Amino acid sequence: MALPIRDQIRYWGIVAVVFLLLLWFLGNVLLPFLVGGAIAYFLDPVADRLERAGLSRVAATTVISLAALVLVILLVLAVIPTLVNQLTALVNAAPDIAKRLQEFLLARFPDLADSTSTIRQTLAEIGAAIQARGAELANGLLSSALGVISAIVFIVVVPVVAFYLLLDWDKMVQRIDSMLPLDHAPTIRRLGREVDAVLAGFVRGQVSVCLTLGTFYAVALMAAGLQFGLVVGAIAGAITFIPYVGSIIGGTLAVGLALFQFWGDWVQIGIIAAIFAFGQFIEGNVLTPRLVGKSVGLHPVWLLFALSAFGSVFGFVGMLIAVPVAAAIGVLTRFGVQQYQSSLLYRGTASKAEAKAKADAGTEGAGTEGVGAEVVRSEPEPKPQTPAAKPRRSRKSTATGGDGA
Repeated sequence: MALPIRDQIRYWGIVAVVFLLLLWFLGNVLLPFLVGGAIAYFLDPVADRLERAGLSRVAATTVISLAALVLVILLVLAVIPTLVNQLTALVNAAPDIAKRLQEFLLARFPDLADSTSTIRQTLAEIGAAIQARGAELANGLLSSALGVISAIVFIVVVPVVAFYLLLDWDKMVQRIDSMLPLDHAPTIRRLGREVDAVLAGFVRGQVSVCLTLGTFYAVALMAAGLQFGLVVGAIAGAITFIPYVGSIIGGTLAVGLALFQFWGDWVQIGIIAAIFAFGQFIEGNVLTPRLVGKSVGLHPVWLLFALSAFGSVFGFVGMLIAVPVAAAIGVLTRFGVQQYQSSLLYRGTASKAEAKAKADAGTEGAGTEGVGAEVVRSEPEPKPQTPAAKPRRSRKSTATGGDGA
């Protein structure tokens, strides 16, 4: 016998409260395990493909781990130092960029030369504000990362957790599936597949799109000679999951920097703009259809709200769990709407009356057809007169009789 709905709500509510309390008190400890779990979830399809190619699970996990280790080493040695240097240079160059912008506007709009002009005062303050805020943001991120967890422990624990979770991922899924409540197991499996489709569409699909576009923008802008191309490409790629926003912000930033760096060389400025136009075309026609496909995605507004809410309450750990929690809430909300639309609370008595009217109409139609059939059956049909059966003769006997005649 299934538990009453009230008891089920109570038990699941207790589970949710315990989960939130664990995040609140053990968030710093859970951080490397959550990151390792996210990496294992992200790489599980790759391990499955290697298994289908003939490798064992251990060999597939080892190959993936070695490839990831080489990629991380290359990023640490080649990309990250350049990115940090360009970001620092961009923050330091912000006052000069604002000053040159002010000179450009004053040359074309002399009215701005008035010292009491609000626009002039605002432009004069932009550079210092950007520099101060940029430095505060960088220092805040660094101190927060160092305060949350030791960098050495994080670097050591995350790969180990990711390796073992990836190794036993299929076994863990089967174990969890065997522990589902038998009365609700089909529904939970269906909802779980929908949540996985959402996460696969975003985490595996959209993140791949962001990485691909960010790499393309960074390499193309640096090849075009833009001074801060790596930073602009990283920013544009990181926010590509918001439709058009990544290209608009990245394109505006790149073209603005190109105007100051290549002023007068309109061909070079046009090349910078064409890079983002081509990137937007590739995203909409190649990357998103192939990597994301038709899987159910997360609405950008809902995703931003989840990231902001969980990040403000649980910190960086909350931002990590914001995406799967937002996906689960979205799937459960759609499921609740479907249940509501199929319930009497939504259909009400009008649906009952309509169903009864249809049933009555069907009964009357069936009754009319029966009466017609009765009338037809009541009329006597003339029976055809069949001639008396004659003895059947064979061809041989007929021929003999003819000869005798």
